[in-house]
Amino acid sequence: MAAADPSRSAPHIPVLLRPLLAAAAPVEGVWVDGTFGAGGYAKGLLDAGAAHVVGIDRDPTVFPPARAWAGNYGERLTLIEGTFSELDQHAGGPVDGVVLDLGVSSMQLDQPERGFSFQKDGPLDMRMGDEGADAADLVNSLPDGTLADILFHYGEERASRRIARAIVAARADRRIETTGRLAEIVAGCLPRQKPGQIHPATRSFQALRIAVNDEFGQLVDGLEAAERALRPGGVLAVVSFHSLEDRVVKRFFQERTDGGGQGNRYAPVTEEVAPRFERMGKAVGADEEEMARNPRARSAMLRMGCRTDAPAGPVDRTRLGLPKFDIREVSVR
Repeated sequence: MAAADPSRSAPHIPVLLRPLLAAAAPVEGVWVDGTFGAGGYAKGLLDAGAAHVVGIDRDPTVFPPARAWAGNYGERLTLIEGTFSELDQHAGGPVDGVVLDLGVSSMQLDQPERGFSFQKDGPLDMRMGDEGADAADLVNSLPDGTLADILFHYGEERASRRIARAIVAARADRRIETTGRLAEIVAGCLPRQKPGQIHPATRSFQALRIAVNDEFGQLVDGLEAAERALRPGGVLAVVSFHSLEDRVVKRFFQERTDGGGQGNRYAPVTEEVAPRFERMGKAVGADEEEMARNPRARSAMLRMGCRTDAPAGPVDRTRLGLPKFDIREVSVR
């Protein structure tokens, strides 16, 4: 769910891996890398002592490059095409750790044919997998009100309604098929970009990518799946890149560590249950050394929790600070 900015198009370096490994030490047993990508976290876990890592990714294109090095780990590494929202099923049994690196990968941004970035013109796709409606389907079929909701709730775009109206007007002339044309339409609705500011289309592209891939639905499902998969003492580590997704992760851990029951201004008091996680310190951001080495880490935030022996259960989604819009309720023609 991270914003599509140029800093994330650098060669892939696993973000906040060092503090993750330090907090989880000793790293051992079976781990799930639910967002395999280029395999940086999987390699780090295996090199740190994990007996086995299950690497999961919904993008089938990440696996062929991995074959060049995966053999070095033999049977210690298993690769599975699938979503981390079902990681407990893919893992096949209790695990000792789960790591999730949220958002789009630098590899995906670097492939114009995937349609994630406006830096190079390409087809307006944005799918992390190879199924379902793509971004072109959304921008060419949804009414302006729904498009505006997507841009506002998933991208925090203040000019959402103006942009949505411009998209609908432009597609009346001809179908919007490329990232370049969409970026031009969005940029035409906003003030000229000043030095140091993000590209005017950044928030809109982020919002559409989140909608195409149902990233918030996948995130909550994945957090629940991790809770089911982890054995007592197991570690859940989540790296997020945007305030929207970090808010959900933060409140998930708050909900699961205090056992609920306390209530807040966002949700009423609920029945108190035994905590399902214990806190593992405060959220961690990148230090100056990591940011200098890897600009992608600038906005990253790592949150971790240790699984208790309390039974897993569904989370109250009204308490997670999710956007007040759900793409699952939208029908795309």
